[in-house]
Amino acid sequence: MRLMFIGDIVGRAGRRALLEHLPALRARYDLDFVIVNGENAAGGFGITEAICDEVLNAGADCITLGNHAFDQKEALVFIERQPRLLRPANYPAGTPGRGANLFENAKGQRILVMNVMGRIFMDAMDDPFASVERELAACPLGLGCDAFVIDMHAETTSEKMALGHFVDSRASLVVGTHTHVPTADYQVLPGGTAYQSDAGMTGDFDSVIGMDKEEPLRRFTRKIPGGRFEPAEGKATLCGLAVEIDDTTGLALKVAPVRIGGRLSAALPEFWG
Repeated sequence: MRLMFIGDIVGRAGRRALLEHLPALRARYDLDFVIVNGENAAGGFGITEAICDEVLNAGADCITLGNHAFDQKEALVFIERQPRLLRPANYPAGTPGRGANLFENAKGQRILVMNVMGRIFMDAMDDPFASVERELAACPLGLGCDAFVIDMHAETTSEKMALGHFVDSRASLVVGTHTHVPTADYQVLPGGTAYQSDAGMTGDFDSVIGMDKEEPLRRFTRKIPGGRFEPAEGKATLCGLAVEIDDTTGLALKVAPVRIGGRLSAALPEFWG
Protein backbone atom coordinates (compact mmCIF):
# COMPACT_ATOMS: atom_id res chain seq x y z
CA MET A 1 0.00 0.00 0.00
CA ARG A 2 1.22 3.48 -0.91
CA LEU A 3 0.15 6.00 1.71
CA MET A 4 0.86 9.70 2.00
CA PHE A 5 0.32 11.99 4.98
CA ILE A 6 0.32 15.76 4.41
CA GLY A 7 1.03 18.13 7.28
CA ASP A 8 -1.07 20.99 8.66
CA ILE A 9 -2.59 23.20 5.95
CA VAL A 10 -2.20 26.83 7.05
CA GLY A 11 -4.53 29.38 5.50
CA ARG A 12 -5.10 30.24 1.86
CA ALA A 13 -1.44 29.75 0.89
CA GLY A 14 -1.48 26.21 2.23
CA ARG A 15 -4.75 25.43 0.48
CA ARG A 16 -3.36 26.71 -2.81
CA ALA A 17 -0.32 24.46 -2.47
CA LEU A 18 -2.45 21.43 -1.68
CA LEU A 19 -4.79 22.05 -4.61
CA GLU A 20 -1.82 22.56 -6.91
CA HIS A 21 0.21 19.49 -5.92
CA LEU A 22 -2.02 16.78 -4.45
CA PRO A 23 -3.79 15.69 -7.66
CA ALA A 24 -0.41 15.30 -9.39
CA LEU A 25 1.04 13.38 -6.44
CA ARG A 26 -1.88 10.94 -6.46
CA ALA A 27 -1.46 10.34 -10.18
CA ARG A 28 2.33 10.18 -10.26
CA TYR A 29 2.70 7.71 -7.39
CA ASP A 30 -0.62 5.86 -7.78
CA LEU A 31 -1.37 6.54 -4.11
CA ASP A 32 -3.73 4.17 -2.32
CA PHE A 33 -4.65 6.52 0.54
CA VAL A 34 -3.99 10.16 1.47
CA ILE A 35 -4.48 11.80 4.88
CA VAL A 36 -4.29 15.58 5.34
CA ASN A 37 -4.22 17.54 8.60
CA GLY A 38 -6.56 20.50 8.08
CA GLU A 39 -6.91 22.11 11.49
CA ASN A 40 -5.40 25.45 10.39
CA ALA A 41 -6.98 25.52 6.94
CA ALA A 42 -9.52 28.32 7.56
CA GLY A 43 -7.50 31.49 8.12
CA GLY A 44 -5.11 29.54 10.34
CA PHE A 45 -7.83 28.51 12.80
CA GLY A 46 -10.01 25.47 12.22
CA ILE A 47 -11.83 24.30 9.11
CA THR A 48 -15.11 25.14 7.39
CA GLU A 49 -17.36 22.74 5.51
CA ALA A 50 -16.54 24.39 2.19
CA ILE A 51 -12.80 24.01 2.81
CA CYS A 52 -13.27 20.43 4.01
CA ASP A 53 -15.05 19.59 0.76
CA GLU A 54 -12.35 21.38 -1.24
CA VAL A 55 -9.57 19.31 0.37
CA LEU A 56 -11.45 16.03 -0.10
CA ASN A 57 -12.22 16.87 -3.73
CA ALA A 58 -8.52 17.60 -4.31
CA GLY A 59 -7.68 13.97 -3.48
CA ALA A 60 -7.60 13.57 0.30
CA ASP A 61 -9.30 10.45 1.65
CA CYS A 62 -9.37 11.67 5.25
CA ILE A 63 -8.78 14.95 7.13
CA THR A 64 -7.49 15.07 10.70
CA LEU A 65 -7.68 18.01 13.10
CA GLY A 66 -6.23 19.07 16.47
CA ASN A 67 -6.53 21.78 19.10
CA HIS A 68 -8.20 24.17 16.64
CA ALA A 69 -10.79 21.58 15.60
CA PHE A 70 -13.77 23.69 16.60
CA ASP A 71 -12.46 27.24 16.16
CA GLN A 72 -14.95 27.54 13.28
CA LYS A 73 -18.25 27.00 15.07
CA GLU A 74 -19.89 25.40 12.03
CA ALA A 75 -17.52 22.45 12.54
CA LEU A 76 -19.55 21.46 15.60
CA VAL A 77 -22.41 20.66 13.24
CA PHE A 78 -20.99 19.43 9.94
CA ILE A 79 -18.40 17.13 11.54
CA GLU A 80 -21.30 14.89 12.56
CA ARG A 81 -22.29 14.25 8.95
CA GLN A 82 -18.76 14.07 7.52
CA PRO A 83 -17.18 10.70 8.38
CA ARG A 84 -13.94 11.62 6.61
CA LEU A 85 -13.23 14.46 9.06
CA LEU A 86 -11.68 13.36 12.37
CA ARG A 87 -11.10 15.33 15.57
CA PRO A 88 -8.85 14.06 18.41
CA ALA A 89 -10.26 10.89 19.93
CA ASN A 90 -9.32 11.94 23.45
CA TYR A 91 -11.66 14.91 23.56
CA PRO A 92 -14.17 14.47 26.41
CA ALA A 93 -17.09 12.09 25.94
CA GLY A 94 -19.95 13.78 24.13
CA THR A 95 -17.78 15.96 21.88
CA PRO A 96 -19.26 16.04 18.35
CA GLY A 97 -17.64 13.94 15.67
CA ARG A 98 -15.40 10.91 15.78
CA GLY A 99 -11.75 10.40 16.67
CA ALA A 100 -11.15 7.35 14.50
CA ASN A 101 -12.72 5.75 11.47
CA LEU A 102 -12.19 2.69 9.29
CA PHE A 103 -11.95 3.47 5.58
CA GLU A 104 -11.85 1.21 2.53
CA ASN A 105 -9.85 2.25 -0.52
CA ALA A 106 -10.42 1.38 -4.17
CA LYS A 107 -8.51 -1.90 -3.75
CA GLY A 108 -10.68 -3.00 -0.84
CA GLN A 109 -7.94 -2.42 1.74
CA ARG A 110 -9.12 -1.27 5.17
CA ILE A 111 -7.30 1.74 6.65
CA LEU A 112 -7.96 2.74 10.24
CA VAL A 113 -7.11 6.41 10.87
CA MET A 114 -6.99 7.85 14.37
CA ASN A 115 -6.39 11.41 15.58
CA VAL A 116 -5.20 12.01 19.15
CA MET A 117 -3.92 15.08 20.97
CA GLY A 118 -1.03 15.32 23.39
CA ARG A 119 -1.34 16.65 26.93
CA ILE A 120 2.05 18.32 27.57
CA PHE A 121 1.76 22.14 27.14
CA MET A 122 -1.69 21.58 25.59
CA ASP A 123 -5.27 21.82 26.82
CA ALA A 124 -6.27 19.21 29.40
CA MET A 125 -7.43 16.10 27.55
CA ASP A 126 -8.12 12.45 28.24
CA ASP A 127 -5.13 10.08 28.09
CA PRO A 128 -4.10 9.63 24.41
CA PHE A 129 -2.25 6.38 25.17
CA ALA A 130 -5.37 4.84 26.71
CA SER A 131 -7.45 6.05 23.74
CA VAL A 132 -5.05 4.40 21.30
CA GLU A 133 -4.99 1.17 23.32
CA ARG A 134 -8.78 0.96 23.23
CA GLU A 135 -8.80 1.45 19.47
CA LEU A 136 -6.14 -1.23 19.00
CA ALA A 137 -8.16 -3.67 21.08
CA ALA A 138 -11.29 -2.98 19.04
CA CYS A 139 -9.60 -3.05 15.62
CA PRO A 140 -6.15 -4.71 15.71
CA LEU A 141 -3.76 -4.41 12.79
CA GLY A 142 -3.96 -7.48 10.54
CA LEU A 143 -7.38 -8.51 11.84
CA GLY A 144 -9.67 -5.51 11.90
CA CYS A 145 -7.67 -3.39 9.48
CA ASP A 146 -4.92 -3.65 6.85
CA ALA A 147 -3.23 -0.40 7.96
CA PHE A 148 -3.45 1.73 11.09
CA VAL A 149 -2.36 5.38 11.02
CA ILE A 150 -2.21 7.72 14.01
CA ASP A 151 -1.94 11.51 13.75
CA MET A 152 -0.46 12.57 17.10
CA HIS A 153 -1.21 16.29 17.41
CA ALA A 154 1.15 17.37 20.19
CA GLU A 155 3.63 19.99 21.32
CA THR A 156 6.55 17.89 22.58
CA THR A 157 8.70 15.46 20.65
CA SER A 158 9.04 13.24 23.72
CA GLU A 159 5.29 12.58 23.93
CA LYS A 160 5.13 11.85 20.21
CA MET A 161 8.14 9.52 20.33
CA ALA A 162 6.73 7.72 23.34
CA LEU A 163 3.51 7.02 21.45
CA GLY A 164 5.49 5.75 18.47
CA HIS A 165 7.30 3.20 20.62
CA PHE A 166 4.09 2.41 22.52
CA VAL A 167 2.46 1.10 19.32
CA ASP A 168 5.58 -0.14 17.50
CA SER A 169 4.66 -3.36 15.65
CA ARG A 170 0.95 -2.62 16.21
CA ALA A 171 0.49 0.39 13.89
CA SER A 172 1.59 1.24 10.37
CA LEU A 173 2.44 4.90 11.02
CA VAL A 174 2.61 7.40 13.87
CA VAL A 175 3.14 10.91 12.57
CA GLY A 176 3.27 14.12 14.57
CA THR A 177 1.51 17.37 13.71
CA HIS A 178 1.02 20.79 15.38
CA THR A 179 4.51 22.32 15.55
CA HIS A 180 4.57 23.03 11.78
CA VAL A 181 8.29 22.30 11.31
CA PRO A 182 9.28 19.10 9.44
CA THR A 183 11.66 16.96 11.48
CA ALA A 184 14.50 14.84 10.12
CA ASP A 185 13.76 11.74 12.23
CA TYR A 186 11.53 9.91 9.72
CA GLN A 187 12.25 6.21 10.19
CA VAL A 188 10.82 2.73 10.47
CA LEU A 189 10.96 1.74 14.15
CA PRO A 190 12.36 -1.71 15.09
CA GLY A 191 8.92 -3.33 15.20
CA GLY A 192 7.88 -2.00 11.79
CA THR A 193 5.95 1.20 12.59
CA ALA A 194 6.86 4.24 10.47
CA TYR A 195 7.45 7.38 12.53
CA GLN A 196 8.15 11.11 12.20
CA SER A 197 7.96 13.63 15.05
CA ASP A 198 6.36 16.29 12.84
CA ALA A 199 5.31 16.16 9.21
CA GLY A 200 5.66 19.94 8.93
CA MET A 201 3.09 22.38 7.62
CA THR A 202 1.70 23.04 4.20
CA GLY A 203 2.11 26.78 4.35
CA ASP A 204 4.39 29.76 3.76
CA PHE A 205 7.70 29.26 5.60
CA ASP A 206 8.59 32.97 5.34
CA SER A 207 6.57 33.32 8.52
CA VAL A 208 6.34 32.35 12.17
CA ILE A 209 4.95 28.80 11.92
CA GLY A 210 2.70 29.91 9.08
CA MET A 211 1.58 33.23 10.50
CA ASP A 212 2.51 36.67 9.16
CA LYS A 213 5.63 37.72 11.08
CA GLU A 214 4.56 41.15 12.32
CA GLU A 215 2.14 40.17 15.09
CA PRO A 216 4.21 37.29 16.59
CA LEU A 217 7.31 39.52 16.60
CA ARG A 218 5.38 42.31 18.34
CA ARG A 219 4.18 39.92 21.04
CA PHE A 220 7.61 38.39 21.58
CA THR A 221 9.49 41.69 21.71
CA ARG A 222 6.96 44.01 23.35
CA LYS A 223 4.53 41.59 25.08
CA ILE A 224 1.67 43.67 23.68
CA PRO A 225 -0.83 42.20 21.23
CA GLY A 226 -1.59 44.48 18.30
CA GLY A 227 -4.20 42.36 16.58
CA ARG A 228 -5.06 38.82 15.62
CA PHE A 229 -2.68 36.38 13.97
CA GLU A 230 -3.05 36.24 10.19
CA PRO A 231 -1.65 33.49 7.93
CA ALA A 232 1.29 34.41 5.73
CA GLU A 233 0.27 34.57 2.07
CA GLY A 234 3.53 33.83 0.24
CA LYS A 235 4.26 30.72 -1.82
CA ALA A 236 3.76 27.67 0.37
CA THR A 237 5.70 24.44 0.77
CA LEU A 238 3.67 21.24 0.83
CA CYS A 239 5.19 19.04 3.55
CA GLY A 240 4.38 15.44 4.31
CA LEU A 241 5.49 11.84 4.54
CA ALA A 242 5.35 8.94 2.09
CA VAL A 243 5.04 5.40 3.47
CA GLU A 244 5.23 2.03 1.72
CA ILE A 245 3.19 -0.47 3.74
CA ASP A 246 3.47 -4.25 3.49
CA ASP A 247 0.14 -5.61 2.24
CA THR A 248 0.64 -8.81 4.23
CA THR A 249 1.57 -7.44 7.66
CA GLY A 250 0.31 -3.85 7.56
CA LEU A 251 3.71 -2.67 8.79
CA ALA A 252 5.94 -0.10 7.12
CA LEU A 253 8.65 -1.09 4.68
CA LYS A 254 9.93 2.34 3.67
CA VAL A 255 9.38 5.95 4.63
CA ALA A 256 10.51 9.24 3.08
CA PRO A 257 9.77 12.96 3.46
CA VAL A 258 7.77 14.94 0.93
CA ARG A 259 8.45 18.66 0.36
CA ILE A 260 7.31 20.54 -2.74
CA GLY A 261 7.40 24.25 -3.61
CA GLY A 262 8.07 27.30 -1.52
CA ARG A 263 11.26 27.98 0.41
CA LEU A 264 12.28 24.53 1.68
CA SER A 265 14.49 22.12 -0.22
CA ALA A 266 12.52 19.68 -2.36
CA ALA A 267 12.16 16.05 -1.31
CA LEU A 268 10.26 13.21 -2.99
CA PRO A 269 10.13 9.45 -2.29
CA GLU A 270 12.79 7.93 -4.54
CA PHE A 271 11.65 4.38 -3.76
CA TRP A 272 8.49 5.01 -5.82
CA GLY A 273 10.44 6.24 -8.83
